[in-house]
Amino acid sequence: MQEAVRARGAAREAVRDITPDHLREHIDELLESSAMTPGVLALLSARAVDGATGAMSGVRTRAAGVQLIYEGLRLTRSLAADEPWNGEGPHTESDIAILAADVMVARGFYILARTEAADKAVETVQSFGRNQTTPTADDRALETDVFELAIVAGTTAAGADAPAKANEYAAELAASVVGNGSTAALSDADALGPLPDDAEETLAKLSRSHAGGIEERRSSSVTDP
Repeated sequence: MQEAVRARGAAREAVRDITPDHLREHIDELLESSAMTPGVLALLSARAVDGATGAMSGVRTRAAGVQLIYEGLRLTRSLAADEPWNGEGPHTESDIAILAADVMVARGFYILARTEAADKAVETVQSFGRNQTTPTADDRALETDVFELAIVAGTTAAGADAPAKANEYAAELAASVVGNGSTAALSDADALGPLPDDAEETLAKLSRSHAGGIEERRSSSVTDP
């Protein structure tokens, strides 16, 4: 899928200046092997609003921010489940992985900080912190939050408001593209499958419905006493 190539390229470009070299190479390897589902969703969300927008550099940059936040939080979840620090030392690679997770989330925040998706990015990380300390939390909560972040980042990049039902659709996507539902599978990048074939069409319908609802409310307010 061309969108996956664009999302991966944008994410790798976003971390090109990170030092030291070993850390950057570690992050680059993670991005090379990871599913680009969150980044692709951001691109499709923009294209669903404006067909030409999905290829613009600004949208690709936002897709990179979404992807980096997901990669960092996913890696953190994986490390928390595996607890590599309980094994025998040295812990060099585990330490690099922990640092990589922090750096990816921080860089993703930096990218989205001055966009309409900034608040949702903060909510995503806050939700992750709560869920990781709650044994009964939904295993797909991270994916749901990140998919909603992707929809917000993409649609607002195209000049539209995020659909009112973005969270509902994000939850549906998480249920359909995440692996077999086990914690082990969720810790693996391969657990994310491709988006449904009708994802862009559904996103377009959600955006049109939301825009229509706003316009209807605006029209009504003009004549309201």
